[in-house]
Amino acid sequence: MDYTYEPKGTCSKRIKITVDENKGKIVSVEFVGGCDGNTKGICALLKDMDIDEAIKRLKGIDCRNRGTSCPDQLAVALENIKNTDL
Repeated sequence: MDYTYEPKGTCSKRIKITVDENKGKIVSVEFVGGCDGNTKGICALLKDMDIDEAIKRLKGIDCRNRGTSCPDQLAVALENIKNTDL
């Protein structure tokens, strides 16, 4: 399943996520905008990770006292996916 999320309060403008809903795993993540190297690193680390584990690791990470971050917004998107489609 493919999902697109528009983050709030971050430099990234969009997060594209593909999940395997049968296994509850992340297939791929792509950020549009944001810190290129950091977001590519996050995407590489999350490949094949369990959605619940990713949420646990990413939720609450703050960037520059914004109250959120690209990883935190990805956790929000994953929670949305989990609560609506899985």
